[in-house]
Amino acid sequence: MIYDVIGDIHGHADKLEGLLEKLGYTLRVHETLNINYYQPPEGNRAIFIGDLIDRGPQELQTLEIVYAMIDAGVADAVMGNHEYNALAYATLDKTAMQQANCNQNLYLRCHNDTHNRQHQAFLEEVPFGSEAHHYWLKRFAELPLWIETEHACFVHACWDVDNMAVLKPMLTEDNRITEEALQRTGQKHSLEYEALERVLKGVEIPLPEGISFTDKDGAVRHRMRVKWWQGSLQGQRIVDIARAPYSDLAQIPQDIVVENLDFQLKTQKPVFIGHYWLTGDPQPLSPQVVCTDYSAAGTGHLTAYRFDSNKPLPLSTDNFVQYIAS
Repeated sequence: MIYDVIGDIHGHADKLEGLLEKLGYTLRVHETLNINYYQPPEGNRAIFIGDLIDRGPQELQTLEIVYAMIDAGVADAVMGNHEYNALAYATLDKTAMQQANCNQNLYLRCHNDTHNRQHQAFLEEVPFGSEAHHYWLKRFAELPLWIETEHACFVHACWDVDNMAVLKPMLTEDNRITEEALQRTGQKHSLEYEALERVLKGVEIPLPEGISFTDKDGAVRHRMRVKWWQGSLQGQRIVDIARAPYSDLAQIPQDIVVENLDFQLKTQKPVFIGHYWLTGDPQPLSPQVVCTDYSAAGTGHLTAYRFDSNKPLPLSTDNFVQYIAS
């Protein structure tokens, strides 16, 4: 089996169609479902690595393409932090409402200016509370948080088996989120919240008190993503191991070092991720880890990695495929 691992799309359906065609997928009509879907070449299967929505101008079209392939049985997808955020943004926080003892709607993801702006592109096409909104939230909840096959691991941001073990008792057998999981992971700074953050947003380290930076979306951040795939990070300078653009790194002191970081990659299988807004020519992050997010929502290109389960290693730059719009 050849898995075509497709990176973060973020509502750019035109780039997705271009990439699928470049990969040799053909548009067909499903005989029993009566839907149009992209059929992969014989022996291939698509895996979408999450973040289907937000930012782009073709949110619904993107979802229709991806879910038609899932429904036709030719693709899988894992949940990205943007799909999770859409669920949390629309789900009442039962704990907060009980504690507040008021009639005001309080959501797991609060409706502040930053979050409203982050969800704007999706909600402009799928209005909040509409029938279509409820439908797509239901479809998002069908996405597993991770997929593990005999030959490889697929997750949006970080393959962390310790934090997966925290989440597993609240998930379905195939790692889909439940109402209980959504409520518990939505309680900020809880054990379940931190576990979900690790899986969907990666390894982040807290900055020293009083230190922060403002990211590309205008959000003030007090934590910074690091390159967990590089091995031991303890004692290294944050600026040397941070997964962040120069504009972010320039906002923090250069001499801060990593302390008390408890992460170890505990699998020998190849790991496929998205999430990290990479740039430049695609290449494996390490001998074991591949990221397929090359900033398609910005100035980059939608990217896939063709993974042959019969030849899992070594990972190679030759297996990347990018759609470069003319």
